[in-house]
Amino acid sequence: MNFVTPDFYPAASELFVACMAIVVLMATTFAKDARSVGYWLSVLTLVGAALVTLFTMDGQVSFTFSNMYVDDLMGDFLKLMLYFAVLVVLIYSRGYMNDRNIESPEFYLLVIFATLGMMVMVSANHFLTLYLGLELLSLALYAMVALQRDSVRCTEAAMKYFVLGALASGLLLYGISMVYGATGTLEISGVAQAVYHQAGNRTVLMFGLVFLVAGLAFKLGVVPFHMWIPDVYQGAPTSVTLLIASAPKLAAFAMAMRLLVNGLFDLADQWQSMLMFMAVLSIVLGNLAAIAQTNLKRMLGYSGISHMGFMLLGLVSGVVGGDRHFALNAYSSSMFYVVAYVLMSLASFGVLILMSRVGFEAETLDDFKGLNKRNSWFAGVMAISMFSMAGIPFFIGFFAKFSVLQAVVAAGYIGVAILAVVMSLIGAYYYLRVVKVMFFDEPLDASVIHAPAEMRVMLSLNGIAIAVLGILPQGLMSVCAYALLGSL
Repeated sequence: MNFVTPDFYPAASELFVACMAIVVLMATTFAKDARSVGYWLSVLTLVGAALVTLFTMDGQVSFTFSNMYVDDLMGDFLKLMLYFAVLVVLIYSRGYMNDRNIESPEFYLLVIFATLGMMVMVSANHFLTLYLGLELLSLALYAMVALQRDSVRCTEAAMKYFVLGALASGLLLYGISMVYGATGTLEISGVAQAVYHQAGNRTVLMFGLVFLVAGLAFKLGVVPFHMWIPDVYQGAPTSVTLLIASAPKLAAFAMAMRLLVNGLFDLADQWQSMLMFMAVLSIVLGNLAAIAQTNLKRMLGYSGISHMGFMLLGLVSGVVGGDRHFALNAYSSSMFYVVAYVLMSLASFGVLILMSRVGFEAETLDDFKGLNKRNSWFAGVMAISMFSMAGIPFFIGFFAKFSVLQAVVAAGYIGVAILAVVMSLIGAYYYLRVVKVMFFDEPLDASVIHAPAEMRVMLSLNGIAIAVLGILPQGLMSVCAYALLGSL
């Protein structure tokens, strides 16, 4: 058996991040100020990975590692968004972690490993590669949720997350084994060929598809695999909740594209019906359950369920009666939606972190009373984020919803589009309720809000980006469409 040396160039960014993880581990072991060293090396890792990704981006679809890895425009764009999201998480989190004495080199190392896992998921062209990336991400997140070891709430959330995550991983593996049994290959492009030529046992393949969709639904956090979302969002430290609510959504979208679109596109009629069921239930349950919440982390958790339901609506609108002409528009609308959601989620949880201090967690509605009188600028940032999540013009969230609904209507699902609009109107209540208490209620605590300069600057830029991309969304929409055009 001859060993063929793989081409490392397409995977240069992953190799760089893996090497930097070793550097961070060694440097923080021997450094006197391990926390600062870990933080700055992590920032350097993300900036360096972005430069490597930009340098190696050539617009071509490249395969390496025996076709287990693919480098394309969709992967490169999602990786750049990943780096940005994780960098923002680090900037927002540093002061919060330090105040609670849980800032540690291990946190930064886990963040790097989680980033590497997401990068592998984004570029996987093989079921095993995808699973390795998913588990690397998941194990890092389990550990980060339990980082505050003396907190009963954190350890309980970590256990729930771990048990349900292990169940979802088992479902995914079972589905992978069935697809392998039906097609005789674990390579995603090979599975696509086998499905196209109708090779293998169709019944086994259908069962495998059901298990794959179930595992994917857990990672997206959509109904009926959403049980972990509110408990983990509330129980984890807010900085970890911020990470879970942002960057992994990009990786989960990439996972959906690789599995369903790249691998099982010829079974679109089957998996679209499953995703439609989950999307509608997620939009309904997410919005209705969020109304009853007074804890903002739980509210944003249920809100995230409804947003992922909207994202799925784009995926279910790609193929209509065998007609594939809608695919690019539908999938690019989903991609635009998930990018917009990540920006909004970063800003929302960023304000929660900004308002928290030593011995105090700002996570209930009452904590936001009178924020306008304490700091009008950051009350404005939170209001922008809430307006955008509610889909009010003209913020990025409005155009994200509009683009998805446009794809849904073009696919002929008029009833689903009407239901989604009605649920968005209902959901606007709990977003506007936050704005109301910030601007019209008297503050319970009139103390001045302090935050590091880099966090204030980044949070301000985050809010401005939501507003500006709402006024000028066409550029980002075009980038999403172009990235998918070069990958599908």
